[in-house]
Amino acid sequence: MYKHLPRAFLRPLAAGLCALLFNAVAHAQALPEPIAKTHVIKVAVNSIYPPMEYKDPDTGELVGFDIDLGNAIAKQLGVKLEWQESAFEQLLPSLATGRVDMILSGLSDVPGRRDTADFLDYLNSGAQFYVLSSAQGGAIHQAADLCGKAVGTSRSTSFPADTAAWSAQHCAGKAPVTVVGTEDTSSARMQLKQGRIVAGVQGSETLPYAMKLEPNTYKPIGEPFATSPEGIAIAKSNPKLRDAVKAALDRLIANGTYQSIAAKWGLQSSAVQQLTMNGAK
Repeated sequence: MYKHLPRAFLRPLAAGLCALLFNAVAHAQALPEPIAKTHVIKVAVNSIYPPMEYKDPDTGELVGFDIDLGNAIAKQLGVKLEWQESAFEQLLPSLATGRVDMILSGLSDVPGRRDTADFLDYLNSGAQFYVLSSAQGGAIHQAADLCGKAVGTSRSTSFPADTAAWSAQHCAGKAPVTVVGTEDTSSARMQLKQGRIVAGVQGSETLPYAMKLEPNTYKPIGEPFATSPEGIAIAKSNPKLRDAVKAALDRLIANGTYQSIAAKWGLQSSAVQQLTMNGAK
């Protein structure tokens, strides 16, 4: 079909086809053999953390920053993602046993989780105190006012331990903070409205989303504390996948796709400038 085309046209066409073929082969070679054969990466997700990942109330579909970012990574690698919803407590065990290939679920990269997994740190986060904007929260002007008070936060996160550590450091000589573990972040906000706690702790990257959903309801207190990045977790026994995902993320940051996804979900202030690993500065 190309025999009547001039050579000047055919040369760049052939070069372009070769480049596309080379890139496709390079991506396939970069992936572990089982994934290269199936073109599927199994991803664990705990879909209760908007805007990172949650179920669209109208469609029941998984949506959020992590979902969009994961799909963009998959496109770069020429694969599909098989999202596997999981309880938070089962995320790391499912990775360790090989039921999933990676975790992309707003998971904090903290030292205790690095024994068996490497973390590609793709978003900045920190524990953030907040109270009601109404008069009920008016007695809390600064974080120190929380000493001796009940503070709620999701028990499935690192925030209960972070809050207890903050209390031990900042409430010396005073009554400590009473840490109340809740089912999830929305449960903490509900208990705050009910007056069962006086403040909550939530990720600094997700609190703005809650404030947008319920205008004039919550206000942050102080600056984020116990800051830690969020990372994509991949088993240490699977460095080939880790390196392939890292290369894909590096490309997404370089070409602006990552920044566009962050802006879509209002996470510009938490976006990273470049990818790091295992909490490296």
